[in-house]
Amino acid sequence: MTLTVTAGLFWWWSSRPVTVYKTEPLATGNIEAVVAAIGTVEPRDSVNVGVQVSGQITYLHVKPGDTVEKGQLLAEIDASVLEAVVDAGRAELAMLKAQLQERQAQVTLASQQHKRQQRLFVDGATPEEEVQTAQANLTVAMAQVKQLQASIQQTQSQHKADTARLGYTRIYAPMAGTVLTIDVKEGQTLNANYQTPALLQIADLSTMRIQAKVSEADIHRIQPGLPVRFNTLGNSERTWHSKVDQVLPAPPKPTAEDSTEARAVTYTVLFDVNNHDGALMPGMTTETDFVVTAANDVPVAPLAALMPESSANGLYLAQVLLPDGNTEQRRINVGRRDRLRVEVLAGLQPGEQMVVSTRKYARRRDSW
Repeated sequence: MTLTVTAGLFWWWSSRPVTVYKTEPLATGNIEAVVAAIGTVEPRDSVNVGVQVSGQITYLHVKPGDTVEKGQLLAEIDASVLEAVVDAGRAELAMLKAQLQERQAQVTLASQQHKRQQRLFVDGATPEEEVQTAQANLTVAMAQVKQLQASIQQTQSQHKADTARLGYTRIYAPMAGTVLTIDVKEGQTLNANYQTPALLQIADLSTMRIQAKVSEADIHRIQPGLPVRFNTLGNSERTWHSKVDQVLPAPPKPTAEDSTEARAVTYTVLFDVNNHDGALMPGMTTETDFVVTAANDVPVAPLAALMPESSANGLYLAQVLLPDGNTEQRRINVGRRDRLRVEVLAGLQPGEQMVVSTRKYARRRDSW
């Protein structure tokens, strides 16, 4: 009889409707919101070395990968023609200086003759016409001296320019760094009349600059000073850390390969990182995370358990499962958040169970 009553009661109890709550407790955890982007590693400081004179490359003193110091000789161009030009200018300058000495002597003689004619004219021993002729000869001689002085100055300037061009046949490193590329070969003839031919590229690889492309939907969240971390596609186990240095105000110009209709708008974010061990190389691709929000060891709640309250910003509603099985609606204040969780500032106590989902069953046994 007792077994029959018990079975009947169980059957009645299992046939009653029931509401099942899926809950998560308010626990301590970490909050981190990031903006992901793809970037490219480039040297922060680099220079393309070109040539300023035309001629044949006679010597290349470096090769790709060499480390050079500032002022180190990199290459030499055939200087025979320019050396001849400099020698001709030096000879012309010497000739003009000799002519100047001759003209200065003629000025001295003309001045003496003019003074002699003036004394004779005072004594009535010479006509006025002779005095005037002597004056004209002096004036002409002085003008010829000034003309030669101007010619000398012009020739000196030209000679200085020719000497400078001769110096350009020896190309020196404008900065210390590593030779990345060499665009010419020994024996190749370069023409610098229309544009400056590229010779090689030097870069300082001790500090690298990452150029990350951030979508227009996320760029408003990126500010200078924001923490950033990244790894490279070839070394995903190592993580580098830095801070945002600059957000460029305009997107990159589209290339000819970009489709005008389908091209996504991105903005370039720059930040530097120390490369003392040389692990980062120019052209590497990075997977970059900009840490927009971060908090450690704070009370966190799943966003799935919260419902925004329209009456005020930062306030949410949560349904809390009480120990007696009933539920209670709470108004809570939240802070930082990521895609799945949010920091709880007030309204909940650690360990309280928040209702994430609710499911009603017409019979209790259907929930088993």
